[in-house]
Amino acid sequence: MCKILDGTFQPHQKIYTESELMKQFGVSRHTVRIAIGELVTQGWLYREQGAGTFCVDRTKEESTNVSNQKNIAIITTSISDYIFPSIIRGAESYLSQHGYHVSLFSTNNSHDSEQRALKKILLSSDGIIIEPTKSALFNINIIDYLNLERQNIPYLMINAFYDELDPLSITMDDEKGGYLQTEHLIELGHTNIIGFFKTDDIQGNKRMKGFLKAHREYGVTIDPHNIVTYNSEEKSTKPVEILREKFNIDGDLPTAIVCYNDELAIRLLDVIREKKLQVPDDISIVGFDDSFMASVTEVKLTTIQHPKSKMGEKAAKMILDIIKEVAGSHKKARDIGESIVIEPELIIRDSTKQMHK
Repeated sequence: MCKILDGTFQPHQKIYTESELMKQFGVSRHTVRIAIGELVTQGWLYREQGAGTFCVDRTKEESTNVSNQKNIAIITTSISDYIFPSIIRGAESYLSQHGYHVSLFSTNNSHDSEQRALKKILLSSDGIIIEPTKSALFNINIIDYLNLERQNIPYLMINAFYDELDPLSITMDDEKGGYLQTEHLIELGHTNIIGFFKTDDIQGNKRMKGFLKAHREYGVTIDPHNIVTYNSEEKSTKPVEILREKFNIDGDLPTAIVCYNDELAIRLLDVIREKKLQVPDDISIVGFDDSFMASVTEVKLTTIQHPKSKMGEKAAKMILDIIKEVAGSHKKARDIGESIVIEPELIIRDSTKQMHK
């Protein structure tokens, strides 16, 4: 069945003979016949007397499914943490109002989990909203996305996208967001700014680019040691360890911190407290996403606003518009609509302050 899903066998294409399958998999003819029989029963294959065994055109079968249930799948890197519940609620609310059942999947930022989700929903969804996994890295699941396109199943990426696929997407202008974070601190007089960026996601790379751009445009020299990168597996440990090391070194301490997101900012606030430093009197800190975390601590975070539920709603509307336009036409889903880039906005609260002169 994997060779059917991955496109090795196209609809109505003849599969290997029993002898070829026996040789390929090292099994008996009896085992091959049982396996083929099961796939025929499940509707994946059909036999023609004297001609052989062929692949069923499941796309037509799915479109005339008697249940007629309309399904949209939402795949995110997380379902229950951080800003993801708000994004999902925005999408799910809109889709439910329009009669669609929503299936939720979490990859936990794992390519293997993403692949399992894609294979599971390949023939059961009218459209898919996807937050890509480790979007700055090569997409090992590219064949699964090409299979979606081959079957003309609309998919839309949110927060980030796989550049090699050039998909429809709804994203933040993350470079500008990183620029606004840094510009705000420079305008407050800070010149020794440390930035933390998660770089296995494309958002982190773009936010780092904005960080560098602001330094250049304002003529502020960048200490290379003040650019800290980490990956998803290191997010709970490496930034904390690096900041502790910074505070333990004699010399000029950073006076401000740019964070990849609010979640990281909250972690680093604990390190700042350990060192008996005060925010913003001793050190300023800026987050990203304007999550619920930004306002629940004693220090209200200056941060970049993320649309969250509105992004989810926009994604839901776009995917339904594409489905509607594709239905009954010869149009390709990927050729319909245009990607959306949302402008960031700086929310100034209590975690940043003018430098003492």
